[in-house]
Amino acid sequence: METISETRSHGGVQGVYTHRSAETGTEMTFAVFVPDHEPGTKLPVLTYLSGLTCTHANVMEKGEYRAACAEHGIIFVAPDTSPRGDDVPDAADEYDFGKGAGFYVDATQEPWAKHYRMRSYIESELPALLEEHFPVDLERQSITGHSMGGHGALTIALRNPERYRSVSAFSPIVAPSQVPWGDKALSRYLGEDRAAWREYDAVALIEDGARVDHMLVDQGTADNFLEEQLQTHLFHDACSNAGMKADIRMQEGYDHSYFFISTFTEDHVAWHAKRLSA
Repeated sequence: METISETRSHGGVQGVYTHRSAETGTEMTFAVFVPDHEPGTKLPVLTYLSGLTCTHANVMEKGEYRAACAEHGIIFVAPDTSPRGDDVPDAADEYDFGKGAGFYVDATQEPWAKHYRMRSYIESELPALLEEHFPVDLERQSITGHSMGGHGALTIALRNPERYRSVSAFSPIVAPSQVPWGDKALSRYLGEDRAAWREYDAVALIEDGARVDHMLVDQGTADNFLEEQLQTHLFHDACSNAGMKADIRMQEGYDHSYFFISTFTEDHVAWHAKRLSA
């Protein structure tokens, strides 16, 4: 692992790091905020998954999470959204597919299968790297994300309920199998067998029996993607039909941007802190 930068902020250190990933076969960059703590202390960790077109930098620069993480003693991790590099296949004229749009899947179709392994990277490789280099307590993990990253956070938590204490999301893609963004990405990464898509679809996972105990979703009512791409009502219905408790909050007048995310980031950090300290 190589340190790109480390900067003092909010009683802690905001760092950016890179390493060679065995899963993606590329260099991967990620950001970590570590609040001040007593030597030898291990801290809970909150992983944030970003949305389409983003890198680690978007939330690091605009998410406004550091003060809350310092207050609650939580390490905040922000990985990239896809593999990068000249040898990584891309759809250069498509913002919603390829680089910046990994959808947190392990692709099975060529030419994507070699490098697009964001599921295994987030679920396995990155936590192991964090445990080696940072004072993280992997027994106290939570996960959150925005849009495509909200989809990633929900599906990863639903597939691994024993690993994550809690999951939250900002304007998540909750049913990618039923919306244009997801239909495009999953068909090309995973192939045309829609049964294989279900493990990457939060609504389908819940329908198939997946459960988590602590779930929070914030969705802006003025989000221009709400009706066509996000369809939060499908997630509400799936949770209700399954008898699974979920706090789904429609936030009046908010859109899809980081102005929305940064408004509620401290609230999400505090909400996770209660579960991580339980």
